[in-house]
Amino acid sequence: MSDVQKTVDLNTVIEELEKVVAEKPENVIAHHQLGLVYRQAGRVDDAIRELERAIELDEQAVESYINLGAIYFDRGEVDKALELNEKALEIAPNMAEAHANIGLIRQQQQRLSEAIESFTRATQIDPELVTAWINLTSAYTMNEEDDKAVEAARQAVTLEPDSAMARNNLAVALYFKGEYQESKQNLEKARELGYSVDPRFAKALEDKLAG
Repeated sequence: MSDVQKTVDLNTVIEELEKVVAEKPENVIAHHQLGLVYRQAGRVDDAIRELERAIELDEQAVESYINLGAIYFDRGEVDKALELNEKALEIAPNMAEAHANIGLIRQQQQRLSEAIESFTRATQIDPELVTAWINLTSAYTMNEEDDKAVEAARQAVTLEPDSAMARNNLAVALYFKGEYQESKQNLEKARELGYSVDPRFAKALEDKLAG
C-alpha cells in the first residue's frame, strides 16, 4: 500500500470515528480510538484532546492513560508522562507496559537502578514483552552490569530473533563482556535487519578483533 493510500485510509477512519463521537459523545472507546488514529496521523493536539476526553468519561480508562503518557513522553514532557503511567498503575498494578514506560522515563533521567527495577518488574509480569527486555539490556549496560546485560539481551533475541535493536544491544553487551567475535556476528545481523549501526562502535569492535 502506498503512502497516499495509507493517508486516505487513515482519513476515512478518522471521519468514521468523528461521526461516532458526534452521535455518541459519551462513547469512551470511540474517543480513545479516535485519539489513537489522530496520533497516527500526526494530529497530536487532537489526539491529546480525545484521550483526555476518554479519561474524563471513564477514570478507569487505563489504556488512555498509557497512550496519553506516550504522547507526552515523545514531546519531552517526562513529568507528565510519569504521572499518567503512575495513574495507570494505580488502576492496574500489574500492567507491564506501564512499568516498562516508567523504566524508560527513569532511564532518561539517569536513575538507572529505578529504571532496572521497573523494566525487571515488566518482564516478570509479561516475560514475552520484548521491548522491556531490550530496554533492560540498555539500562544494565549503562549501569556497567555486563553479565546481566548479556542475559537480558539474549532473552530479547530469543523472543524476537529478527529484532534489529535486540541484535544491536546484544552486540554491545557482548562487546563490554569481551566476547568480540559473537558481538560482531550480532552486529552484522543487526545491520542486515536494517539497523543504523554506530560507526564508532563498529570501528572499536574491529580494533578489538584485530588486536
